[in-house]
Amino acid sequence: MSYAELVCRSHFSFLHGASHPEELVATAARLGLSALALTDRDGLYGVVKAHLAAKEHGVKLLLGAELTLEDGPPVVVYARDATGYSNLCRLVSHGRMTHPKGEAGVPWRKVAEHASGLLALLPAPASLEAVAPLAEAFPGGFHVGLSRSLSAGDAAREARAEALARALGAPLVVHNDVHTHHRDRQVLQDVLTAIRHGVTVDQAGTRLFPNAERTLKSPGDMARLFADRPEALARTVELASRCEASLDALHYRFPEEDLPQGRTADEHLRALTEAGLRTRYPGGVPPAVTKQIDHELRLIAALDFAGYFLSLWDIVMFARGRGILCQGRGSAANSAVCYALGITAIDPVRMGLLFERFLSMERKEPPDIDVDFEHERREEVLQYVYEKHGRRHAGMVCEVICYRGRLALREAGKALGLSLDQVDRLSRVASSHGFQVTPDVLQEAGLSPTDGRVLRTLSVAKELEGVPRHLSIHVGGFVMTREPLVDLVPVENAAMPGRTVIQWEKDDINAVGLLKVDLLALGMLTALSRCFALIHKHYGRELSLATVPPEDPKVYDMLCNADTVGVFQIESRAQMNMLPRLQPREFYDLVVQIALIRPGPIVGNMVHPYLRRRHGQEPVTYPSDEVRGILQKTLGVPLFQEQAMRLAMVAAGFSAGEADGLRRALSHKQAEARILPYRGRFVEGCEAKGYTRKQAEEWFDHFRGFAHYGFPESHSASFALIAYASSWLKCHYPAAFTAALLNSQPMGFYAPHTLVADVQRHGVEVRPVDVRRSSWDCTLEDGAVRLGLRMVRGLGESSGRAVETARRGDYTSVGDLARRARIPRHELTRLALSGALASLCGARRQALWEIQALGPLDSDDLFFGMPMDGTAVQLPPMGVQERVVADYDTVGLSLEKHPLELLRPTLKRMGAVTAEGLKRVSAGRPVKVGGMMICRQMPPTAKGICFISLEDETGIANLVVPSEVYARCRQEIHGALFLVGEGMLERSGKVTNVKTRSVVSVRQ
Repeated sequence: MSYAELVCRSHFSFLHGASHPEELVATAARLGLSALALTDRDGLYGVVKAHLAAKEHGVKLLLGAELTLEDGPPVVVYARDATGYSNLCRLVSHGRMTHPKGEAGVPWRKVAEHASGLLALLPAPASLEAVAPLAEAFPGGFHVGLSRSLSAGDAAREARAEALARALGAPLVVHNDVHTHHRDRQVLQDVLTAIRHGVTVDQAGTRLFPNAERTLKSPGDMARLFADRPEALARTVELASRCEASLDALHYRFPEEDLPQGRTADEHLRALTEAGLRTRYPGGVPPAVTKQIDHELRLIAALDFAGYFLSLWDIVMFARGRGILCQGRGSAANSAVCYALGITAIDPVRMGLLFERFLSMERKEPPDIDVDFEHERREEVLQYVYEKHGRRHAGMVCEVICYRGRLALREAGKALGLSLDQVDRLSRVASSHGFQVTPDVLQEAGLSPTDGRVLRTLSVAKELEGVPRHLSIHVGGFVMTREPLVDLVPVENAAMPGRTVIQWEKDDINAVGLLKVDLLALGMLTALSRCFALIHKHYGRELSLATVPPEDPKVYDMLCNADTVGVFQIESRAQMNMLPRLQPREFYDLVVQIALIRPGPIVGNMVHPYLRRRHGQEPVTYPSDEVRGILQKTLGVPLFQEQAMRLAMVAAGFSAGEADGLRRALSHKQAEARILPYRGRFVEGCEAKGYTRKQAEEWFDHFRGFAHYGFPESHSASFALIAYASSWLKCHYPAAFTAALLNSQPMGFYAPHTLVADVQRHGVEVRPVDVRRSSWDCTLEDGAVRLGLRMVRGLGESSGRAVETARRGDYTSVGDLARRARIPRHELTRLALSGALASLCGARRQALWEIQALGPLDSDDLFFGMPMDGTAVQLPPMGVQERVVADYDTVGLSLEKHPLELLRPTLKRMGAVTAEGLKRVSAGRPVKVGGMMICRQMPPTAKGICFISLEDETGIANLVVPSEVYARCRQEIHGALFLVGEGMLERSGKVTNVKTRSVVSVRQ
């Protein structure tokens, strides 16, 4: 007996189904179903994943969805052909776009208008009056569903379904209302239902299914279940046979509305490229570049991708026209066409970058172009795309937010009846140990290791890990189409106003050939743009990313000393440790520096061999001249994905497409498993070309490191440009650079107090927030940094700008400030506590008294801000410790004293030296150092080691906390702000660390 399952919900019904689409398809294949319909609620979110799995397992997939009707019962619709698929997408889009995020509904008349190419199934019986109008819209294509869940009410529902089918003259078709691929998932299904309703499983009652029958069943099981209705069972196969719609038939085309008359997209792209080349190479285009451009343009034309490049060029030109700093990165930097168009800033021919990393004829997949924009102005760019193409032709890619780690544990625990206290304790310990929580760890957390609810929570949380929770927006992916977007994929409202998203995430659109552009936000571009503006205003010098002087020895001196607080990409503690060891002296050294401190090179054992060879401690040899050409610039160590691809092509005989397949396997989240099939092919290919097996295996082991986030060379080079520019600005204009960083928060690795302390150590004066002198932004005064009103926490931007614009000369009193700027009392209080009113009325307590003496501060009050009490009082001033605490509470930093200066007597009694004092301690000697924790990291490649950075009044000290010390001192490390680490001083060149034996909190 054959059977096709026609009603099936997956995790992408969001808390209504308990299995992934891939699990459902794989199980359908194993059970021998002739077809499977994925019919999630009001969406096609999981259909691409199901489509790929169906092709892999040889299962026929029906494209469908369950639609929520505004004026009728839910109905399942299936796409028969391409027209039906477009109508399905339009109906789903209408249902979502006309309702708030998370809700949906379609009137039956709208369904009737778009019924062409669709079949319909009523999954559960309803009244004839509610169904009849809808059934008329599907002549010969409307079906009444029948399911048996072996629970109370089955017979009554079946009788109603049969009567309805008879009245409508519609065929009766069976289904199993599938919510799981296996009965074992019923526990998770119950938990998801409880989460959806905000109750515990014990409280859910009849909202839970009474049994586990709503699971995929084999044709034999369904035949036995419906032995009395063989004709209704057979109709499942008949209905499935009428549906031929497939995602393979999707045809995507780029917008081309701006083409000059008489020009094709390819001709226009060539004209723009040639114009760009004249700008890039004013002295003449090198022959190698001309050759590369011709090669790329021929390939772009053959793949019909010209519209894609033109669309991105248009977006970049818009941004530049608005003065928005932007730069392309990623594999696009491998393209000479992107460089000529001004999308990227790296010359790929001069850098020797591999174009096939970006685009190849064998792969025939869309190129991946990422463009970074100033993070505070990116919204202007996104809205330009929406306005230019319209929401019918442009939408952002979605991102599916899934349950992970602590959230999975918390939700599972609450649903299974744990108290909030138990949930908190369990999630804290489990977040550090994954889900492998031992009885000892449970007891340490105050939980019973024999408590069944705790053990069930851990078990369910494992299953909940990776389950879709809700839809969000991709960081910047945009899809633009020539035809209406809703003909290809459903669109819905995003939570953020002014945004619409498609229902597929980035991997889905890549799989079906839809092209996206990634319009990303980068905080450092905002900081650079603001720094250039400050330099122009205060020093009269016009600078841009393109005109920052290259290869400045002073900049490299600064980098060799790891003086990089605030610098893009190379300011982390690990990067600072590497800089003195690498000793960068030219731009490509920065490219390598950025790539080295990544999990890939670390896991692949590439870091130490590279450093030894760089410093002449290990010879550099190459097995052939061809390999020398690939690896010479990285001293024989394959650091980049492009080098892995080139080695596969040159040393193992891979085609460009095969090499890119290896690269994609290395980039996948399941890379460890996906690269294994390539090993034999690679090793055998190398041996066939005369390389030793040992050499081939060594190379492949390096490649395995890329499974842990290896870096493309083009990406590293693009980031190195920004790293160099930010380094140059820090070196030559530290005051402007720091002010720009402060004005661009939140961003970067360090908090404002660390940035300010760093620039002070470089001899730059920093002046406090002052309502008589500060602008909203941090500014420059005679070479000093004046902190802006934006630094005061609790002061709104509108009020801060009002203080600046209403000043018109000067304020004479707190009341004068309040009246002219119309500042409410609570914001005046924040200004007083921050010390920003000091120039008006002296001490902070005095300012608070004057604020309280003012009359009403309601915007429409006649006596707004008038002094109502002239009583003069002498208030005791705040002590230094109180002022420092108030500074950190209101501004996030103190210019009066560093907190560690106040704690220094305590630290001396504990025997702790300063960060500066570590320089006078010999390597290998025991030492204690204390400070305020500004960074704590436990990278997955560090095997349980914790890295801590402590800041004091003299600088930053670094602690290396071995796993066993971390386990012993975990409570102190996570619970205290001020710490003392005791251990052995380690020094390698200019790199100093304290390998700790203990870490304790500082107590006065």
